[in-house]
Amino acid sequence: MTKIAIVLGTRPEIIKLSQVIRLSKRREICVIFSGQHYDYNLGLKFIDELGLPEPDFKMEVRRENPAKQTGDFIQKLSDIFLSTKPDAVILQGDTNTVLGSAIAALKCKIDVCHVEAGLRSFDWRMPEEHNRIMTDHISELLFAPTEISKQNLLNERVHGKIFVVGNTVIDAVEQNAVLAQKKSTIKIDGDFILLTLHRAENVDDKKILANILEPIIKSGENFVFPVHPRTLKNIHKFSLYDKIRNSGNITMINAVGYLDMLYLMQRCRFIVSDSGGLQEEATSPKIRKKVLIVRRTTDRPEAVKAGFAELVGTNPSSILHAIRKNSLNPRYPRSTNIYGDGRASQKIIKIIRKTYL
Repeated sequence: MTKIAIVLGTRPEIIKLSQVIRLSKRREICVIFSGQHYDYNLGLKFIDELGLPEPDFKMEVRRENPAKQTGDFIQKLSDIFLSTKPDAVILQGDTNTVLGSAIAALKCKIDVCHVEAGLRSFDWRMPEEHNRIMTDHISELLFAPTEISKQNLLNERVHGKIFVVGNTVIDAVEQNAVLAQKKSTIKIDGDFILLTLHRAENVDDKKILANILEPIIKSGENFVFPVHPRTLKNIHKFSLYDKIRNSGNITMINAVGYLDMLYLMQRCRFIVSDSGGLQEEATSPKIRKKVLIVRRTTDRPEAVKAGFAELVGTNPSSILHAIRKNSLNPRYPRSTNIYGDGRASQKIIKIIRKTYL
């Protein structure tokens, strides 16, 4: 029986491919867990939390260097692809897992199907930008979430077929929002603003990280801060931990699972983040929250254009102004579904089946 390999290894990939996996017949697919997540076991926890099947293959790779990590993916996935012989590989996003998988598939003469194709920040500082551009040009089927993403692909003259399907992250929110209310273990009283930080260009640079945290502390607003392991490591490294802990307005908690994050997004007043995924999730009818983006660029211009997100940069005065303004009135659209109607995964599966099964 023809198999479609689905490779995932980070929290966003697991979330955004969850409905694609659920809607596939088990005999049609081979699920491969790359192990790229900062915490290997935490990645498997997300799979379990979402009720997804146990991966057919589980890998562990080096994390100390992106080039070595990508090389590991190419080597190990090539062995798996050669043994399982899938007709196509489904990948999502822009991680090292995605690029390594795409190169391995290409060299094994296996078609690449890229979910969330065509995103561009036009910021070459971002490693994600390298990964997604190369993957898009390797892919045979490109599932663009929006018309803007499609136009990016057309402008670059990619050779694969392009389909605008919406973003699968909305499918996941629609599927799990009510469950999050029932199963979340988070206990937080009162109003709060949700803060997340994990981008390398922010948290690996002491000055930038301090510039982001300074106005958040100065604002005096109550923040809940689920701290990514990489961010926590650098907060200690840059001697910022005590400053945050003693701020009186930032509650740091351990990194949370998907359902807990959905619950926090539903409960908060608005969000301050450098996450691309949160910019998308916040537009869901089940969440509808404003996101202040603490980055110099964004690869989700649709959210900014529609008014769901605001690109505030990393300048302390700009961040403080945006927090104070939105504390008074975090305005956002009430009825626009810019990332689709929650059926992106169905559309993708239909196209995959028509093409390969």
